[in-house]
Amino acid sequence: MNKLTEPLEILRAHHPLVIEGMSGYDHRDPEPIASHIVERLSNHWQANPLGKPVALVTQGDPIEKRGISAITRLVSDQLCLPRFMIHLDPHIADYHLAEADQYRVKLKVPYSTLLAHLALIHRNSEHLLSEGIEKLIKAKNRIRARLEKPPLQPYYKDFAMLQEVTKAVCRNICGGITIIQTSAEINQFSVSSFFEVGLDLGLIRADDIVTFEPT
Repeated sequence: MNKLTEPLEILRAHHPLVIEGMSGYDHRDPEPIASHIVERLSNHWQANPLGKPVALVTQGDPIEKRGISAITRLVSDQLCLPRFMIHLDPHIADYHLAEADQYRVKLKVPYSTLLAHLALIHRNSEHLLSEGIEKLIKAKNRIRARLEKPPLQPYYKDFAMLQEVTKAVCRNICGGITIIQTSAEINQFSVSSFFEVGLDLGLIRADDIVTFEPT
């Protein structure tokens, strides 16, 4: 087995929690959303005990009063979790790390580090993810055209790749992952909606996902 870099060794010692959802355009009060997520996670982990301490893995969201940034801060506080940040490299988005919320962040790992490990999982994983995301972007843009909406912005692919590579590599390195959305309904044009690509490729599994509402 290839030796992991120090940041990935630190990651491996934890169970990763990934929370996905709307950014600052989420109009809801983040406090009850965070409390609901904490309750759902606590019930899930009580039924499925973990063998490692949990770390909340974020993806460089900027500070905002509502949405995913505010919600992850509150969940981190309520569960006393450290935050590990995966961020895009400067050659992809030079603003990403600079604008990211640094609250309680104990570890920062560039996307390129995860991408290098992804190649060890399956040498075609990056290509398959990229291909799947591009295919889904085209499908979504066809729907948007029928709705007389402009196509998705080019950055969608970068952030969808960041999202899916983060989950795939965290799951592989740590031997498991917990994923939860901030809403029962996922906007079909959101970056979060690209979770189905990683799921279809088997990089994450359905039982890694804790539903926002009890099933």
